[in-house]
Amino acid sequence: MNIDARVNQDVIQIDLSQRRVFIRDTETHRQYAEPFDHLVVATGAVPIRPPVDGIDAKGVYGVKYVEDGVAIRNAIEADGARRAVIVGGGYIGVEMAEALLMQGLEVHMIDMLPEVMGTLDTDMGALVSQAIRDAGVNLYLEEKLVAFEEDGGRVKAVVTDKHTLPCDIAILGIGVRPNTKLAGDAGIRLGEKGAIKVNEWLETGAEGVWAAGDCVESINLVSKKPMYIALATVANKQGRIVGINIGGGRARFPGVVAAAVTRFMTTEIARGGLMEREMEGLGIECGSATIESRVKSGYFPEAGKMTVKLLGEKGTGRLLGAQIVGGAGAGIRGHVIATALQARMTVEDVVNLDLAYAPPFSGTWDAVHIAARQLMKRV
Repeated sequence: MNIDARVNQDVIQIDLSQRRVFIRDTETHRQYAEPFDHLVVATGAVPIRPPVDGIDAKGVYGVKYVEDGVAIRNAIEADGARRAVIVGGGYIGVEMAEALLMQGLEVHMIDMLPEVMGTLDTDMGALVSQAIRDAGVNLYLEEKLVAFEEDGGRVKAVVTDKHTLPCDIAILGIGVRPNTKLAGDAGIRLGEKGAIKVNEWLETGAEGVWAAGDCVESINLVSKKPMYIALATVANKQGRIVGINIGGGRARFPGVVAAAVTRFMTTEIARGGLMEREMEGLGIECGSATIESRVKSGYFPEAGKMTVKLLGEKGTGRLLGAQIVGGAGAGIRGHVIATALQARMTVEDVVNLDLAYAPPFSGTWDAVHIAARQLMKRV
């Protein structure tokens, strides 16, 4: 495609006044400058590594790149690791718990919150916590990481404010932060959680400088407030839009509804929009409804249970958010929720959605319909 792709090059400075970047070749250590007409900052995010004793011990792994997964697998196979402690019960922590269980390890997980999955309300997070316990993970909630104990430079235990948990490997699943020091040092505006502020065209405010991906702040379409969200779907859309605009087109990125889905073993987890605990800070009077249903018609032997929680604004009836936890087939309902949120539908609109039906996929009233019917009574 006639792209000059230069690997093993570390950009060490952005000079906005001279419209150039300074680069260091990581193999030869040669430094040089490269001018630009347009500059795209797509530096992504980095795993959070808290400043505690022992964080740099061998056997403490952050998880971001494929190479991280390979290194963890090699440690299990080559070093005979049998006991793992995961710090953090978010998306990475939950998915790593499944992977480590499948490798035959004894798995322990700690989290500061009352339940895992902090992007869910506590009542819905409790369903995931129970699924994790049922699978054999030892779960320690409302515990704070204090330190990692070492033996000869290798991690031997994770210390919390309540327990000391021996381990062969430790996994950091605390989350990520935007990798924006380079941009900030150059004077590019930063916003929510240190992410780069952009407009709907993904311009940074500096002439000819654009930003996209996990280093960028987005607008939540439900709250209309800035937020930081690091998801592959968002990053890919933003990259496409920047490319169109640099190429002479005019495309805009409207924002996000924070839709996400993941899985732990046979439990699927989906969410979108706002959580109940966010409403007070936004000054929104909210109603909620939580129902238990089935992922398909109940007479199917594999019709697993599914819990759906919907949130709506009192008075206007606008749909504000949703959380879904259940068996195989539950997570796909997240697509319906994301569409409804982005279209700014009311709860009544959701009740009247003409969703496809066949017994292997849902009941005649889908679980989302049933939850919306209940929520209408409250909003």
